Amino acid sequence: MKADIGISEKNMQAVAKKLNQVLADEYVLAAKIRNYHWNVECANFMEMHKFYEDMYNAIDEVIDAIAERVRMLGHYAEGRLKDFLALTSLTENESTNNPKKQLQNLLSDHETIIKSLRKDITDFTDKYKDHGNADFVTGLMEQHEKWAWFIRAYLK
Repeated sequence: MKADIGISEKNMQAVAKKLNQVLADEYVLAAKIRNYHWNVECANFMEMHKFYEDMYNAIDEVIDAIAERVRMLGHYAEGRLKDFLALTSLTENESTNNPKKQLQNLLSDHETIIKSLRKDITDFTDKYKDHGNADFVTGLMEQHEKWAWFIRAYLK
């Protein structure tokens, strides 16, 4: 059954497509963080291990919320790794157990997502007339800004 929420089908389709790209970015980021969580080696291992665990747990909740937003628009959420890799704007880095390199990689990913979400906010509001999803991705952007701030504090 089609959603009748005051947004044209064309605009809902465009927003759903973009949300699936956001979903792909989040999923790739979560996988990267889990890898770092499993493989970090440093003097403050437990602190970094817990930091990464907190981050991927938070992003796991975001992933579910994004998929649900896509479904609310009457479209299907992507779920295959193949599709996530095709849609993501993030790149996979060489594996590393060096916490500084891990944090630099994650900071770059969070900042990439922040810039993309900032553009989405404008597009969702102005181009697609979808203020609800503009608000939703604003919240996502704020979460990534906070994670980026935390990471920058570790890198000083």
